[in-house]
Amino acid sequence: MSDAPLTLYVDARLLSPYAMSAYVALAGKGLPVELRMIDLQAGEQRLRPYASRALTARVPALTHQGFHLTESSAIIEYVEEVFPAPQYAALFPDSAQARARMRQIQAWLRSDLGALREERPTEVVFHGAAVEPLSAAAEAAAAKLLRVAQTLLPKGQPSLFDRWTIADTELALMLRRLAGDDELPPALQRYADEQWQRPPVQAWLKLNQEAR
Repeated sequence: MSDAPLTLYVDARLLSPYAMSAYVALAGKGLPVELRMIDLQAGEQRLRPYASRALTARVPALTHQGFHLTESSAIIEYVEEVFPAPQYAALFPDSAQARARMRQIQAWLRSDLGALREERPTEVVFHGAAVEPLSAAAEAAAAKLLRVAQTLLPKGQPSLFDRWTIADTELALMLRRLAGDDELPPALQRYADEQWQRPPVQAWLKLNQEAR
């Protein structure tokens, strides 16, 4: 089963942070994957054949041996189980408590900080788009992000846990939304910059530039 081809459906502009996370998870395990682009602006996600394949009609979606799965967190969990360590690189930390903490971080990044995500979209991260001053709500979200990140990384360590996990990529992406006139504390800036240099992330950034 694990030898079957993997197809990852992503947004045609490659701006979805969740598509990036799924891609980095697959690439981080060294898995060959075929990318297929879905034109969200044209509503392709609501049309057949994609809508009949992707249960929630969203991206990303993974196809593996006739099994179709949407939602990036579910895709990452599936890939971690089907392609486990030590044969493949681990996406999760080892202990039950650390894995629970990582899932907490992932769920929080997906469900909170909405004002910051709206005012600092991924065009800022990937394309260096111009930014406006943050609103009061986005400033509050940014302050919360910095507080949580500094709590999780109190000594300027290079990763959230003993080694890299997919949550590091997701946290780094959120931190990099604070661009332009915004400033990250030096330790968090180093953390975000180092995470950005990981080969799977660089591969996604290269694809992103080619898609522009």
